[in-house]
Amino acid sequence: MSRWQRLFESNERLFWALHSAGWAGFAIIYYVGSFLHDVRPIWVFIILLNAYAGWLLTIPLRYLYRWARKQPPLKMIFTVIAACYGVALLWTVVKNVNYWEIYKHGYRPEAWYMYFSSTINSLIMIGCWSGVYFGIKNFQMLQKEKQNALKATTMAHQAHIKMLRYQLNPHFLFNTLNAISTLVLLKENDTAEAMVSRLSDFLRYSLDNDPIKKVPLGQEIKALRLYLEIERVRFDDRLDVSWDIDDSCEYALVPSMILQPIIENAIKHAISKMEQGGKIEISARTFGNDLLLDVADNGPGADIQKGQLSRENGVGLVNIKERLNSLYHRNFAFSIEHNKPSGVRVRIRIPYEVKDA
Repeated sequence: MSRWQRLFESNERLFWALHSAGWAGFAIIYYVGSFLHDVRPIWVFIILLNAYAGWLLTIPLRYLYRWARKQPPLKMIFTVIAACYGVALLWTVVKNVNYWEIYKHGYRPEAWYMYFSSTINSLIMIGCWSGVYFGIKNFQMLQKEKQNALKATTMAHQAHIKMLRYQLNPHFLFNTLNAISTLVLLKENDTAEAMVSRLSDFLRYSLDNDPIKKVPLGQEIKALRLYLEIERVRFDDRLDVSWDIDDSCEYALVPSMILQPIIENAIKHAISKMEQGGKIEISARTFGNDLLLDVADNGPGADIQKGQLSRENGVGLVNIKERLNSLYHRNFAFSIEHNKPSGVRVRIRIPYEVKDA
């Protein structure tokens, strides 16, 4: 964090910096404005004394205004006006004393009230100081409100993404547990144990990875292989999977568990409907600055309207599109097409990103 960032993030340091800079600026401007009047060191000394007096007298205003800002509007306005006038009057007396007693070497004005003359000039200066103080405070308050609103929006956005990721169809889990139960009844304990182990690894992966973060595609592929090995116990030779993953895609970052609902959808609506089983093809390649993911099956197909499936009560594919929109905004593509000669093909295009070393 730079020195300037630390300065603006601390209200205490910011006040003293601006307070001192403001009065130093007053002294410089006052000297330049009166340069033709007198250039002797005694006049410079008077200007510095007046600026220092203003610096001291306006410090209590900070604490008084801090209290006034918590009061009702009318009371706050009255307090500010009274405080401005009181400090301006006191500063005027100090400036006149400096002028008559030091600059004029003790020469007295004709009347005592001359010590209170030129109050209007002091009042303008104190009023400007007060205006700057309230302006900065109001600006800081607005910025804080914007930050709080942005933080709340970000938290809601992240919660939405997590909800979408964890809203997985329990159909897979129920079928897997039923398959394990069947294997136990058939006393195929080794197969049941292996299936439990794979299910445990798959669930651990799905829960351990933060839905907000992205994972390398190679890691995602390992989890998908676990999932497909579990499903292969149920379908045996009826489930054929083909992989075509380019080497350049292994470290490409993708949203965790982004392909699993697509493959689950293909197994549920394609493979399970075919007596002889079917085939699922999974591919990944790069094209320019994009990563292209493709999942296709050779099942009986589906009714696709305007790039969307017309099935009812399906949330898996809808959630994928919403997650992609939340993570990439408009910089992505998600399409559902008819596969040739039969089946459904789902295509995803996202920016090609690689985790920094």
